[in-house]
Amino acid sequence: MELSALKAFIEQNITCDHVRVNGDGRHFNAVIVSANFEGLNTFKRQQTVYAFLSAKIASGELHAFTMKTYTPDEWRQAQQV
Repeated sequence: MELSALKAFIEQNITCDHVRVNGDGRHFNAVIVSANFEGLNTFKRQQTVYAFLSAKIASGELHAFTMKTYTPDEWRQAQQV
């Protein structure tokens, strides 16, 4: 899977303020910033993302995926550090 395709897939499935994806074609890591994460703990945020990635993981198209999730406010604070 191409980085740009994975980024676009994430953006199609959740409203994002920012998405950054890095990886080698099978192993990926992402930073996802979305207001949809407001009020959710880290586990629930990751469940939200894995829900729409599960078919790609099950097919082997996406072998390994890690993520950091932020609300827009959390992301602004993280950028100031």
